[in-house]
Amino acid sequence: SSHMIVTTEQLHEYVGQVAMVDGSFDPLHDGHIEYFRAASAVGLPLLCNVASDEWTSSKHPVLLSQQQRGVVLDAIKYLSFVHLSSATTLEVLELLQPKIYIKGADWLARGGIPNKEKDLCNERGIEVMYLETVTNSSSRLLAEWSTNRPPVQR
Repeated sequence: SSHMIVTTEQLHEYVGQVAMVDGSFDPLHDGHIEYFRAASAVGLPLLCNVASDEWTSSKHPVLLSQQQRGVVLDAIKYLSFVHLSSATTLEVLELLQPKIYIKGADWLARGGIPNKEKDLCNERGIEVMYLETVTNSSSRLLAEWSTNRPPVQR
């Protein structure tokens, strides 16, 4: 499959033709690869919506810039398209209107995607799918890393 980083202006070209996965992917880990692999099994081209540095930094300090994350994600065989988002997920869903919006099952524990996103998906006939995948959280990995780091030798 040909890989491509698409702009926000190009999203309308893919309306109803793709499945969408979404996140910061900072750091990218094995759980994400499993998520992409399982999402690609639905048989549609997969568009990965990548959160901005601004949004990511609200969760933890940014390790890889959005541009760098885009380059790494674009090389993953399960992904057909990568979108470096400067918009909210809601705005991207509105512009792209994917056939399926795929999230990790960890979202179900939080009651699913935000209500505004649920409402939009219902209005636009976007199927929301939750995948049971390895839920390794980037935030948790970072927390463990900072806790378990050996002290710096002076």
